[in-house]
Amino acid sequence: MSTVAHSITVSRPGGVSMEAHHAKALRVWLACLALLIVAMILVGGATRLTDSGLSITEWKPVTGVIPPLSDSAWQEAFDAYRKIPEYLELKRGMSLEEFKTIYWWEWGHRFLGRLIGAAFLLPFLAFWAAGHIPRGWLPRLVGLFVLGGLQGAMGWYMVKSGLVARVDVSQYRLAAHLGLAVAILGYTLWLVFDLGRERSRAPQSGSRAAAWIAGAVLALIYLQILAGGLVAGLDAGFGYNTWPLINGAFVPSGLGEAEPWGLNLFENPLTVQFDHRMLGYTVVLATIAQAGWLALRREAPELVASAFILMCLALLQATLGVWTLLLAVPIGLGLAHQAGAILLFAAALYHVWLSLGATAPAPQAALSA
Repeated sequence: MSTVAHSITVSRPGGVSMEAHHAKALRVWLACLALLIVAMILVGGATRLTDSGLSITEWKPVTGVIPPLSDSAWQEAFDAYRKIPEYLELKRGMSLEEFKTIYWWEWGHRFLGRLIGAAFLLPFLAFWAAGHIPRGWLPRLVGLFVLGGLQGAMGWYMVKSGLVARVDVSQYRLAAHLGLAVAILGYTLWLVFDLGRERSRAPQSGSRAAAWIAGAVLALIYLQILAGGLVAGLDAGFGYNTWPLINGAFVPSGLGEAEPWGLNLFENPLTVQFDHRMLGYTVVLATIAQAGWLALRREAPELVASAFILMCLALLQATLGVWTLLLAVPIGLGLAHQAGAILLFAAALYHVWLSLGATAPAPQAALSA
């Protein structure tokens, strides 16, 4: 019985076949990686909210996994921190015990990065050696590993911006670091969605329109996440903590104070927060419009349901954003808001995947093998 079940394959677009039990194992592995990436993003958010990101002033990809283990090692790490502008201008007088707190946040963030690398590489080599990775999937998985390495380099590039002439990291590099992390998560989730599934029909003309709209909504949500990175990079959420008005007006004065004007979009905290709010409203309206349009067109039930779930998540995320703002970004709410953004992005990505063509699970006999 098991021999017969193991011989059943799952058809893939483009003629690629994959044994169903191999597909299940790969999906579980990649799903676990996705969860680790989510944890990495949230710990990164906590590192930012606790101003911990500059506590480790060196990049040691291998030996850096070992934290200070003696009093002298702790003192050496603290002495290095006391030489950078953040300490000299903002944290002068910090105790060693206070330093240890921020050090552990940054160390935990970097440790998760190393853990993700190991959690990818070791199972990947095992699957590859066992012949469980179809040839068509090999470059996709290698590409994921390359993106992970690039993200590590981007993280250090971000940290370097705050070690010499600034008291904080560059908001541009922070937004890029966050954006790349979310892109890697999205790529991983797409692989999870695809593994062990087969297309039940080719997209019709109406479905192509739905796919374009779904893609536009996803792009809008991703842009909003990048805008959130700029808000975090400028600490823009700690000011203007009123809603729906800012300084007594829906469109406050001072949005264009920086010169040249274009810098306001990236370096004026008031403008950056205003843009984040406007994008949030736009995301909510876009998800409502998409859900209504699909329902009126009587598209596939799973596609309509996905759109309405996305709409509800957008409304919840907007509500959470307002709550976080009004309370001046306490750590717990700040992380909840970031987690909500990740969930909203994942739901939008899944909706895009559905809109590209109705999907069906692989034959149950094969999946249970």
